Amino acid sequence: MKVVLLEDLPGKGKAGEIKEVSKGYARNFLLPRGLALVATPTVMKQVESSLEREKLEESIDRDKLVELAQQIEGKEIRFRARMGAGERLFGSITAADIAEELSRVIGSVIDKKKIDIEKPFRQTGSYEVAVKLASDIKPQITVVIEEEEEKETEKKKEKRKKKEEEKD
Repeated sequence: MKVVLLEDLPGKGKAGEIKEVSKGYARNFLLPRGLALVATPTVMKQVESSLEREKLEESIDRDKLVELAQQIEGKEIRFRARMGAGERLFGSITAADIAEELSRVIGSVIDKKKIDIEKPFRQTGSYEVAVKLASDIKPQITVVIEEEEEKETEKKKEKRKKKEEEKD
């Protein structure tokens, strides 16, 4: 039985392809789940036109992603964080923190899932991070984590002392 695949199926084919499959596989699996349609001339024309439309939309989106990648490429994002014992940070710098700061810098929303880091950063230093906009568009940014200056923490300690003195 000939069917037109509506979605990519691993081992079978990509969306829009016409495949010869067994009747049982088509009737019991592909058709009930909406993964394929029986290949009739009208269905084939509809699928071809929808695929052309999707390719056109994808090319427009791709142009926007390439433009965004050019804006992002080589950007440097700086974080100031408090230090704990052993040159480790209190807390960490996560993909969400990086995405939020990058979105603020470039003026366009970047999802935290697109930031490609294995683990949150827990030490000061400079890190190269890829931003995965598409499967083949991955601009690199530099994330610099610096120690928060001692003056800021000293000011907080002074404020605490003043509050304690006022209570007494």
